Amino acid sequence: MKAALVHDWLDTWAGGENVLDHLAALFPGAPLFTLVDFFPQASRQRLGARRINVSFLQRMPFSRTSFRRYLPLFPRAIESFDLSGFDLVVSSSHAVAKGVRTNGSQLHVCYCYSPMRYAWDLRDQYLSQVGLHGGIRARLAHRMLDRLAAWDLRASTRVTAFVAISKYIADRIARCYGRDAAVIYPPVDIPQSLDTVPREPGLYVTVSRLVPYKRIDVIAAAFRELPDRRLVIVGEGTERTRIEAAAGPNVRLAGQLDDAQRNALLARAQAFVFAADEDFGIAPIEAQAHGTPVIGYRKGALTETIAGLDSDRPTGVFFDAQTPEAIAGAVRAFEAARSRIDPQACRDNAQRFAAPRFRAEFSAFVEQQYAAFSAARR
Repeated sequence: MKAALVHDWLDTWAGGENVLDHLAALFPGAPLFTLVDFFPQASRQRLGARRINVSFLQRMPFSRTSFRRYLPLFPRAIESFDLSGFDLVVSSSHAVAKGVRTNGSQLHVCYCYSPMRYAWDLRDQYLSQVGLHGGIRARLAHRMLDRLAAWDLRASTRVTAFVAISKYIADRIARCYGRDAAVIYPPVDIPQSLDTVPREPGLYVTVSRLVPYKRIDVIAAAFRELPDRRLVIVGEGTERTRIEAAAGPNVRLAGQLDDAQRNALLARAQAFVFAADEDFGIAPIEAQAHGTPVIGYRKGALTETIAGLDSDRPTGVFFDAQTPEAIAGAVRAFEAARSRIDPQACRDNAQRFAAPRFRAEFSAFVEQQYAAFSAARR
């Protein structure tokens, strides 16, 4: 079976690239097709010895810093690849990777992080981020995104089988594409044992890119109501200035930390605070892997990865509104119920998402699909 991998683009290492790393290990030597490759050499080496094929966007003016400005050309670029020589195509897609051209003799399995967010559910939010609130430019942008959504729907028919990162995303795939999707949760790196360092009284932490939908500004504002607790925010992004304005003196923006520093902080914290409506959310699971409970927004896939106080073995506390008042109330509720949350329960819950489980489930799914596909062709 000759396999090819397809990924949207390579510019920074994030959750999708962590999944790609594991997919690459499952298909050693399989060539990779991607719109652009601007990885530093160290990141590229993590994907092993394989040929990386890029589209014409790689050579467009200013693509290294601004390739996303070529969004209207993404469908044409992904369709320009010739994958006719492969039996199996595995796409890793939150944008256009699923749209590669295949034929009836090829099995195409798509690991889908979400239907294209800026064409479907989060369009207004994305346009607001780039200053397109109204006027002719906003109308032109909506028209372009309408065309992109129509293409995305057509491209979804090229996929033989969808795999979603969560039940939440499987529901979105059904709504946007009218397709069923299996659910295989992404891989999360779990430390070998629980940390033995003591918890620091009053210390809370969140780890995130500082972008609007993560709602870190609301978490920072919540701790103005909790002056005798401390919050450390780990991460960088476009929202840093706004978050600093929302934060009180008991909130520290630590910037980007290396893995060891971040893990040490997670191990010392009383709890991890999370306010995003998330498609999956690796950071809350990483916190639980260190025995750290999660105080999280009761929406999105977080309800699949956190056990609330109504569980026999709770791993966190939920709140129901993205407001400072709701988050501050949840922190107080957590402190009142802290004795019910066992660090080992948090770690056991995180083990459900360990990397070996992902590799075994995805490999078995592909083998099953390929056997059924081959039998149907015969």
